[in-house]
Amino acid sequence: MGEKFNRKIVLWCLWALIVPAGLVIVYRFFPPSVADPWNLMAYILFFILMSLMPMNINGASTFLVQWVTVALFLKYGLFIEMLVSQLSMLIVLYRIRTNEEQSVRIPFNSLMFFFVSLIAGLAFIGAGGQIGTLEMSHVILYGLIFQVLSVLINQIIYHLYDYTTGGRSKFFSVDAIWDFALMFVIFPFAVALYLFESHIGIPALVLLGVPFFIMAAVMKKFTSSEQVNIDLKRAGDIGHQLADRLEANEVLDQFVVEVAKMFKVEYAYIVDYRDGQQQMLRLYENNQLQPREIESLPYNRGVAGHVIVTNDSFIFDEKSQWADYVTGNLPEDTESLMATPIARNNKTEGVLILASKKKYAFAKHQLQILEILSTYFAVSVEKAGYMQKVIAKSERCGLTKLYNYRYLDESLESCIKEMNEGRLEQLSLVMMDIDHFKSINDRYGHQSGNDILVQLADILREEFGDEGTIARYGGEEFVILLPNYSKDIAVLLAENLRKRIEKHDFMIENDLGEDRGQQIVHITLSIGVSTAPDDSDEGMSLIRNADRALYIGAKQAGRNKVAAYSK
Repeated sequence: MGEKFNRKIVLWCLWALIVPAGLVIVYRFFPPSVADPWNLMAYILFFILMSLMPMNINGASTFLVQWVTVALFLKYGLFIEMLVSQLSMLIVLYRIRTNEEQSVRIPFNSLMFFFVSLIAGLAFIGAGGQIGTLEMSHVILYGLIFQVLSVLINQIIYHLYDYTTGGRSKFFSVDAIWDFALMFVIFPFAVALYLFESHIGIPALVLLGVPFFIMAAVMKKFTSSEQVNIDLKRAGDIGHQLADRLEANEVLDQFVVEVAKMFKVEYAYIVDYRDGQQQMLRLYENNQLQPREIESLPYNRGVAGHVIVTNDSFIFDEKSQWADYVTGNLPEDTESLMATPIARNNKTEGVLILASKKKYAFAKHQLQILEILSTYFAVSVEKAGYMQKVIAKSERCGLTKLYNYRYLDESLESCIKEMNEGRLEQLSLVMMDIDHFKSINDRYGHQSGNDILVQLADILREEFGDEGTIARYGGEEFVILLPNYSKDIAVLLAENLRKRIEKHDFMIENDLGEDRGQQIVHITLSIGVSTAPDDSDEGMSLIRNADRALYIGAKQAGRNKVAAYSK
């Protein structure tokens, strides 16, 4: 932020020192000769119309105003060309969307246009070129010098500026090659405009301008359709990327980042709507996801609230159009907004908002593309949620909601691999079994036995939390994996657990006794502990060792005990 601020100050200081004084000096040494002011006004009006009708070439808006500025230079000289070039700069900056602030772009581009005009114009004069001449060879030769130098100097200045700001773009980039190619295409039009206007006056502008404007309109229509197809293809690519994501959080992150890049916006937001409230799920600001927390709002507040209430999509071209919906959560420099509801099963469940610092940043067809993308997003989130449930179901015990044997086996092998690769120093495995569990089922019923298993699972989660992987191994057996826990610490934890279980009141429903109803029962655990690499460096051996310690060291020793495996 500080670097951009310093660059802005430097650029404006340079502009203030160079451009105004430079224009005065150029006027003094090269005063324009304007025989007919109406012709000059017609030229400028023609130039403005040209600037307002860009063509899309190579995927970018291209302003083909060079032929008018060259004709102006050949007729009126350096000062008039410099003034019109400065006007061209302002119009182009207004029309083109970039991420850089106008307060930086204006002084830089003004300086660049100033030096381009000055150097090319002085080269024209120094080579012997004359303003206002109608000699063909003279106009073509010296006019071409002016045109070539204009494009070349423009590229040099852009390249140097890009280098000083940390960029490393190639000098002869694709855009640069296009600029040089267009220069040679446009130059004959510039010469024709200059000579034709010199002979017949203002009608020449009409005769040459009308066909050009018609061609520009046709090209714009064609390129707009082409851009729609490009956006549709990109939207399809984003949809395929989302479909590959199996977690809802991944879908959220991928979606907001890709959409922001596609529409070249500084800000993108996903808002969740439920229970009469809207909550910000994702914030993408200035090219990165932000962790900023925003308090929930009533469903009808702000721009997102307007979308929820109307269940419709909107484009706001400037801040004044959405000022009534301000909540203070959008950045101060936001101007244009595009927002659409995110619906699933014909029910609005959220809102997608894109925001730009530039006015009139969005086209109507982009809103339709955004609606398509929001549909892709809703389907992908639903699919990811379904997949997460399927995965959880395949990895979890349906009764206790602990991990199952399959997941335990995979986790154990993963931990052993980490240990063998040196990323894990040791691994303890705790195996436990409920003592006399069969007699509990026989006396109170299997449902009562299930109640005990569920309550024991809750205690295990409380005791070990995120310290390890807790799994129901089968029946009344449970296993806990404890990465980077020594055998002594694992035995101590197991002993604390054993003591807690011994004293805990388990509440069951007695289904088989005469006195049916809730009843308190007590259970005990026999526990075995084995540690890698002390006891073994293989997963199955670690389980066998813990199982051996459980039955020989704990069960056969009287139950309700903790035993560590020893070789």
